[in-house]
Amino acid sequence: MEFHHVTVLLKETVDSVVTDPAGRYVDCTLGGAGHSQRILSKLGPSGKLICFDQDGQAIRHAEEVFGQDERVTLINRNFESLEETLRELDLLPVNGIIFDLGVSSPQLDEAERGFSYMQDAPLDMRMDPSGILNAREIVNSWTEEELAQLIWDYGEEKWSKRIAQFIVQNRKERPLETTGDLVQAIKAAVPAAVRRSGPHPAKRTFQAIRIVVNDELGVLDRVLDQALSCLDQGGRVGIITFHSLEDRIVKDRMKSWLGRCTCPPELPICRCDAKMIAKVLTRKPILPSEEEVEQNPRSRSAKLRVAEKI
Repeated sequence: MEFHHVTVLLKETVDSVVTDPAGRYVDCTLGGAGHSQRILSKLGPSGKLICFDQDGQAIRHAEEVFGQDERVTLINRNFESLEETLRELDLLPVNGIIFDLGVSSPQLDEAERGFSYMQDAPLDMRMDPSGILNAREIVNSWTEEELAQLIWDYGEEKWSKRIAQFIVQNRKERPLETTGDLVQAIKAAVPAAVRRSGPHPAKRTFQAIRIVVNDELGVLDRVLDQALSCLDQGGRVGIITFHSLEDRIVKDRMKSWLGRCTCPPELPICRCDAKMIAKVLTRKPILPSEEEVEQNPRSRSAKLRVAEKI
């Protein structure tokens, strides 16, 4: 399959982060290489681009795109190993890091990956095909209470309890093997009036399961301080999020970098020894233009936040 992906907030992200043509830059979410290609176009002969992706398909696509360009290093790993990997390769510090936390279009569109509620396929949802946990195991083995909590916590789905109840009822007759089986159970659980308005009734549940399968929020939480640590003074990190759970983690972490005291208000003196280690360059997140949303509806919920190490 051709690895085609429409990159979100392309110019805004790269132009906010890349400031030195001779610098070292990291694209932690290579995907279709959209951001990486723009980064490379802004680098001179001595610049360096390091790209991470846990999906081997993305790495193979990038090998074709970049050919023998010696400025590029491709790393087939989850970006959770960011600091460790850059240290191993003697590439610290770097001048900028980009994260695009959305699922790439090929992952959504290639039916057999099991990410999409629009195509019937085996339940999977692993970004790293070698991962142990998949969507089929969650849907068929987790308790009703665990499913309801998952769908509420990670999908913010108001019908979470009812959806979990219908999933368990359906699997008693036979296991849910495909995305179509899961969509059918969700549609049966959600009232008809709700199904007729708003987004696809399975959207939030699929998001929730995908987040848990890939430990997306845990990985994000663990990598943010790493990213700042990897930056040289004046280096920048730009992060694109696509839902409120991700954005809240990024927003709160960036606030913590500002050095504001986090001690309980009842303490007479500060004991957290908070120090300002970065400044946030985006007082409000940068959003896609109306034109971009019209051309690429998947960009609608994207938000870009940028911080600079001091």
